[in-house]
Amino acid sequence: MTFNELGLDHELLKAIETLGFVQPSPIQEKAIPVLLSGERDFVGLAQTGTGKTAAFGLPLLQQLDIFNPTVQGIILCPTRELCMQITKDLQVFAKYKGAVHIVPVYGGVSISNQIRDLKRGAHIVVATPGRLLDHIERGTIKLNTVRFAILDEADEMLNMGFQDDINDILSQTTKDKHVWLFSATMPKEVEQIARKYMNNPERITIGKVNATAENLEHQFCVVSAKDMNKVLARFIDYYPEMYGILFCRTKRDTQELANKLMKDGYNVDALHGDLSQQQRDTVMNRFRTRNIQMLIATDVAARGIDVNDVTHVLHLNLPDDSENYTHRSGRTARAGKSGISLVIINSRETGKLRSLEGRIGKKFKKVMVPTGKEICEKQLFSLIDSINNAEVDETAVATYMHKVFTEFEKFSKEELIKRLISVEFNRYLKLYGKAPDLNLSDTSKNSDRREKREGTQERTDVSNELFINVGAMDVNDKSGFLAFLCDVSGVSGRDIGRINLKDSYSFFGVEDVEAANKIIKSLNGEEIEGRKIRVEFSGGAGSVNSNNSNNKGGGSGFKSKGRGFDKNKQRSGGRDFNRSSGAKKNYSRGR
Repeated sequence: MTFNELGLDHELLKAIETLGFVQPSPIQEKAIPVLLSGERDFVGLAQTGTGKTAAFGLPLLQQLDIFNPTVQGIILCPTRELCMQITKDLQVFAKYKGAVHIVPVYGGVSISNQIRDLKRGAHIVVATPGRLLDHIERGTIKLNTVRFAILDEADEMLNMGFQDDINDILSQTTKDKHVWLFSATMPKEVEQIARKYMNNPERITIGKVNATAENLEHQFCVVSAKDMNKVLARFIDYYPEMYGILFCRTKRDTQELANKLMKDGYNVDALHGDLSQQQRDTVMNRFRTRNIQMLIATDVAARGIDVNDVTHVLHLNLPDDSENYTHRSGRTARAGKSGISLVIINSRETGKLRSLEGRIGKKFKKVMVPTGKEICEKQLFSLIDSINNAEVDETAVATYMHKVFTEFEKFSKEELIKRLISVEFNRYLKLYGKAPDLNLSDTSKNSDRREKREGTQERTDVSNELFINVGAMDVNDKSGFLAFLCDVSGVSGRDIGRINLKDSYSFFGVEDVEAANKIIKSLNGEEIEGRKIRVEFSGGAGSVNSNNSNNKGGGSGFKSKGRGFDKNKQRSGGRDFNRSSGAKKNYSRGR
């Protein structure tokens, strides 16, 4: 089937032809005819990178009345990056449609420019939930004319704590609108949204629900926890053409690992919630233009990233749930291309890996950590390939060739080749010539188990409600509080239950004890504006009020244990974290 057979108008087909597209992807082929009818609500389940933007964007553009200047369609998405990407794609699709006004609204930038753009008129508003609510409260956007409400990456929005915001937004639209929901997975929270706001929706699933792409190879290797960073460096060196994303649990792990790899000469950078919007944009632009080989990111920061041709997704430890893994690995193997998702785990996580295999219906292939000899061989032939494929500018080099030949005439052909490859190759020989085998032996497994037994015993026999001396003065609202917990501790948003947010402290539920212990371990000992964060099971919280007088003060400049992080000084890695004293960290809506 071609796009010409889907019922799209001439202007849209012309734009598609200009882009070089002929055949629709499976989700486009199934969704576009249904959505063009304008008669049904719709649920579309498909992996990231399968063309969902065109699947909902083309039918939406075709059904606009461009002579009506009111907002006719809203598209909600989880992140600024995805918001900008959707806007860009729609503008390309609408190239021949006339004056279609598409306005993106998202947090982290000045709201005044967005207000100015909205006053000029908008047919479509592409928004993050929090910033859209800000505009609604200011009266700069009215939703009573919306005919189409689209939720893109719905599972990600709910996982980031936007459920209340989405409910607030949809409740202000008219009952006769159509809701189109697109998601990679279908957790119960997404199902609840569908039941509440959709009327007998058409449901289309491409592939299996909650599954990963078919052209994605899932790999794992088991190593000692103390060797994780060395193992990661070996895989980067073993794949010279790697263009990947590495996921870490917390902001601190992300930045520290990026700093170490950059110090060791690797072309990487970090992406996490402590970066300003300008810093984040700079990192992403460098990654998109391949000036960075690997992006090291937290789950929260990487949501909505849409970058072509990513070859590898790497995970240092397993994520907490299968949906998180699906979204992480969905950064590669997009648009029909192949990719590798590699999980680097210690021996204690093998059971968790088997459970993940069952939930996503995929078998992970065990791979070995490359040996020093294998890396040297791979780098040698990568260098040879570079020489073979080098483009020679005959005119530019002609001036120098006589002198070059004179300098090299004393060498035989064999000697010259040896010296040529040694210029680059010697550093790998020096680094890996005597490198030990890092693959985990049975002895290493027993050692890992001993380390676990001898370590601190975690609490497992108590209630799962936690107390924390962080409140509304620090994180603004429940969405910000949830994002703060997930970003700093690395737990999933679905692990967090009811949140009771007070002024200077909070109580919150946690689904299981393991996640609760992880939160306690991650946050205790951190600081927020010079005040130590305290997290504990609520049964042992003691007298909350007696401590509040010393817990005043906004902001959230985190200080890692023993590291000393001053938010007004430049951090290692060359980033300037210069925020005004006392300002609240951006854990509010519209992240």
